[in-house]
Amino acid sequence: MKICDYNGFEQGPIRPPSEAASLLIRVSRNCPWNRCTFCPVYKGESFSLRPVDHVKEDIKAVARYALPLYEVLNAKGRVDSSDIQTIRANVATGDGQAFQAAVNWTRGRMRSVFLQDANSLVIKPEDLIEILEFMRKTFPWEYRITSYGRSHTISRISDVHLVRMAEAGLNRIHIGMESGSDAVLKRVKKGSTKAMHIAAGQKVKKAGMELSEYVMPGLGGQELSRDHALETADALTQINPDFIRLRTLAIPGHTALFTEWQEGRFSKITDVEAAEEILLLIRSLGEVTSTLVSDHILNLFQDVEGRFPEDREAMCEKIEAFLALDPVDQMHYQVGRRLGLFHGVDGMRGSAHMKRVKETCRQHAITPENVDTVISQLMTQFI
Repeated sequence: MKICDYNGFEQGPIRPPSEAASLLIRVSRNCPWNRCTFCPVYKGESFSLRPVDHVKEDIKAVARYALPLYEVLNAKGRVDSSDIQTIRANVATGDGQAFQAAVNWTRGRMRSVFLQDANSLVIKPEDLIEILEFMRKTFPWEYRITSYGRSHTISRISDVHLVRMAEAGLNRIHIGMESGSDAVLKRVKKGSTKAMHIAAGQKVKKAGMELSEYVMPGLGGQELSRDHALETADALTQINPDFIRLRTLAIPGHTALFTEWQEGRFSKITDVEAAEEILLLIRSLGEVTSTLVSDHILNLFQDVEGRFPEDREAMCEKIEAFLALDPVDQMHYQVGRRLGLFHGVDGMRGSAHMKRVKETCRQHAITPENVDTVISQLMTQFI
């Protein structure tokens, strides 16, 4: 049956780093809140819900190529370029994006699906359940289905509906907590409170889904850094999410926070101060069993990862090793890290990349005094 006004397969602009190999299915367009002062995404764009039938058409479009690709993957354990070319020969007019989505899905062996855009749970629960059930019927093998969700939205969904979503196949929710400090949340216009974050996180866990909470080191600035770390640690302790994901603050030029920074109304913390803030956060977490993940180039320490409580000390030691460096070595690590050459302080020692790092510092006149300014400019390229 032809769907009126259906204009073909759609994909939104972003997804979590951990969903790089996921099939992206767009349930809604843009962000229903879209007021966070630090976020550059979706600005100037209107929010809209996609009709359920349109989402189903997207799923069917992908299935035309995903199903034969899965048969090859299941039989051979891999998909070769020759297999892709064979299936490409049957791509229908206008189905190019759906075909590419199916091919990309094979990178992760078709083990995860991510529902876009910023807050898929804002649609009617019954509609989301219908989409989930249709997807499970269309792709009948085992895989994870995940979505972003705002705490404000989740806190208003009934426990019964959340359980039904989990039963229909929604396995994991990504929540941008950013901070557990009400002062920070209000300042950056997050539209959520600490209590709301806690309630939403606990509801997701109670429904039987995995929960990823995103935390943004530096979001409190110098003024609220300590409150940001302590209140966030307290909120996370009460939630005990499956994953705590770090994504350090960067301030691109087209955000409201950038204007505040330029006008002196927001004092950005240095990398050293960020390291101290993250250390305080980790030290202040209570009896959680979460896994800390540092999976973004913005982060100063990619190797500060592990499970609580057993890996807490090892994670802290890696941060303390950076703080113990002299200012010149700290500068070298900062530059090398943002160039993608170092993942942690241990990787800097004796590294063949040090020559390039020192040459970069020389060419761009980077010193311990100006390194944070240079890093701030570089980080905006990764947003």
